[in-house]
Amino acid sequence: MTETTQKHQSTLDTAIKALHGRTFFAHFPENPSPEIYGADADRLGREAFEARRNQHYTELLQGEPEGWAGQEESPYEQQSLGIKYPYFAPQTLIERSEKAFGEWRKVKPAQRAALLTEVLDGMKERFFEIAYATMHTTGQAYMMSFQASGPHAADRALEAIAAGYEEQTRFPEETTWEKPMGKYNITLQKTWRAVPKGVALVIGCSTFPTWNTVPGMFASLVTGNPVIIKPHPKAVLPIAIVVAEVQKVLAENGLDSNICQLAVDAEDRLITKDLCESPAVKLIDYTGGTQFGDYVESLKGKTVFTEKTGVNSIILDSCDDLDKVAQNLAFSVSLYSGQMCTAPQNFFIPETGVTVNGTQVPYEEVVQKLAAAVTGLATNPKAGPHVLGAIQNPDTQKRVEQMALNGGRSILAHGTVNNPTFQNARTCSPSIYEVQSSQVEQYSKELFGPIMLVIKTKDTQESIRLAAQLAREHGAISCGAYTTDQEIKEQIMDEMSLAGTPVSFNLTGGIYVNQNAGFSDFHVTGGNPAGNASFTNPEFVIKRFTWVGFREPAPAAV
Repeated sequence: MTETTQKHQSTLDTAIKALHGRTFFAHFPENPSPEIYGADADRLGREAFEARRNQHYTELLQGEPEGWAGQEESPYEQQSLGIKYPYFAPQTLIERSEKAFGEWRKVKPAQRAALLTEVLDGMKERFFEIAYATMHTTGQAYMMSFQASGPHAADRALEAIAAGYEEQTRFPEETTWEKPMGKYNITLQKTWRAVPKGVALVIGCSTFPTWNTVPGMFASLVTGNPVIIKPHPKAVLPIAIVVAEVQKVLAENGLDSNICQLAVDAEDRLITKDLCESPAVKLIDYTGGTQFGDYVESLKGKTVFTEKTGVNSIILDSCDDLDKVAQNLAFSVSLYSGQMCTAPQNFFIPETGVTVNGTQVPYEEVVQKLAAAVTGLATNPKAGPHVLGAIQNPDTQKRVEQMALNGGRSILAHGTVNNPTFQNARTCSPSIYEVQSSQVEQYSKELFGPIMLVIKTKDTQESIRLAAQLAREHGAISCGAYTTDQEIKEQIMDEMSLAGTPVSFNLTGGIYVNQNAGFSDFHVTGGNPAGNASFTNPEFVIKRFTWVGFREPAPAAV
């Protein structure tokens, strides 16, 4: 392992420096160009994915399975992928993790970090295969599938590895401690160990099965905890490929491949709660709905990291170019059909309208510009299919189709998005509804998917108050604000920071409120009900191990 440690030391040092600097850093290029990844990389990745269909997934090194299970279907084809994964009973997985714990915790932090960085090099070789796996399980468009599940996920994993490595090597392993006592000194030999907490469980989601899973997965692994990865049953393949790469590196270095295991539901048995409630499981990472997230947080004797649902707001006050603002926001609500935890939902607009270059643009004109921008994008045959992708869950499409607000005005009805490559794709363009600010119950919960609510407020002050109130009481992961008034900007920063919500101001062009950059942006703050953790801040890794000290009288000097 010494050679592997030396091989990746420079990468880890650079990643730690990037963590401190918070400037742009991407270890894995996000452009899927032939010049970067090879002329045949896309074709080979697509062929590798296609070869998986209607087959048993046999790449995992977890021994003979107790059965085979698989429930994935392509949102683009609306038909089963037919892939079956090895099923193991929860107790089998737990017992193997407990056994592997004894070996993994004794590997030095620097060696663990290097081995896991080696995994990412293997993952890089499979970015295109992971991209097609993501497309046909989540409904993300090709480019998002490649970037989010490939380079961006790998960078988030490297971020967790670097943070965990730094925190475990922050203090010396040993020192000679000497205290003057007048005529003599007390001399002790002191040593410390960063002791991992035990078996870790990572519960994945259906929309971002890799990007949302790898931070907790690699944070637990780098801190010496064996990990059981429990993906959503509808999105297994992308993270199964990553688990296979972890197991391959472990085996190549003479380590137990059960240090990292994949756990899938049987078709007639859901196993997540069994795993969660096992006394052996000490750490749980969870991404998904609030109801199950609250259950996970309620479990006793566990250290839990959650990302749940939030109600994200846009505050419109003033701007320089309303058309550019409308286009930016239309892209934000349309990107992956709003199936992102950072997608905006509630748009607070004063009844007096928005100030544009000193001129007051009436409320109705602002609303219609937003609707026109959304329509223009959704009906654009070149851009629409590649931005909106497909709807992952049929229930999301039903929610949009059956949407009804008491007293709400429909501004823009949903429609289908024609995808020339996949005629049977499950698609749905955004719908827009108007809600009065007094109807808080209508807009105080997450309406997952391409649903946009316009809330008419008395003024910007009410917009700020409501956005902050929603974040405090119901959670928010993102917020966008448009204002040219410095005092209002400071007020928004103050109110939303107290509500634990990051704010993106005055975005136009190629950057959107949905996006978070690894090594720079903290994803979720842990400061409101949308989640109790943030990756990757120091707390995200230091809560996965404890410092334990040992001391004894130092040997007498010869």
